[in-house]
Amino acid sequence: MNSPAVADAGLPTLIGGRVRAARTVRAWTLDDLAGRSGVSRRMVVNVEQGVSNASIATLLRLSTTLGISLASLVDLPEPVALSVRRRDEHHVFWAGGLGGRALLVASTEPPDVVELWDWTLGPRETYVSQEHPGGTRELLHVLTGSVTLTVADQSVVLGAGDAVGFAGDRPHTYANDGKRSARFSLSVYQPGVGAS
Repeated sequence: MNSPAVADAGLPTLIGGRVRAARTVRAWTLDDLAGRSGVSRRMVVNVEQGVSNASIATLLRLSTTLGISLASLVDLPEPVALSVRRRDEHHVFWAGGLGGRALLVASTEPPDVVELWDWTLGPRETYVSQEHPGGTRELLHVLTGSVTLTVADQSVVLGAGDAVGFAGDRPHTYANDGKRSARFSLSVYQPGVGAS
């Protein structure tokens, strides 16, 4: 089962406060943020109130529109040149019904955001991703098992050690058709986040 919602229990409240703060700094109304991001007003309200486990795609739309990185919605700012996130500090942004999960392990700040993800897909598990903003590129490296990547109408099966680069601004799907878990690292590059 594919459940795209943020999985950490306390995360929605933290994210909601940061979305509201970023919107307020820009002097935007709820309608302004909804219109600019393409996220419904009701969902923006739910996110800001911390009562919704928003999907990764929704959070990406909001963070991109606000000109902030997805990681900045969950991390404390670090005023130093070296930003370390320890293993127990990673947030689960997606948890599948078959043992899969997506952890955002590191990110840079706008305007050119690079995110590093640690993904696990359980046996026979699939994650369907919406397209990201224009110009987004992704790099996927399979660590264990095998992953079938579908981008638009092209598919490729990748085994342990295989890697691929692809356009993340097109619909794409990660699938594990095997009988054991698959794990892969994913880098996502989003240029010009927050640029008007």
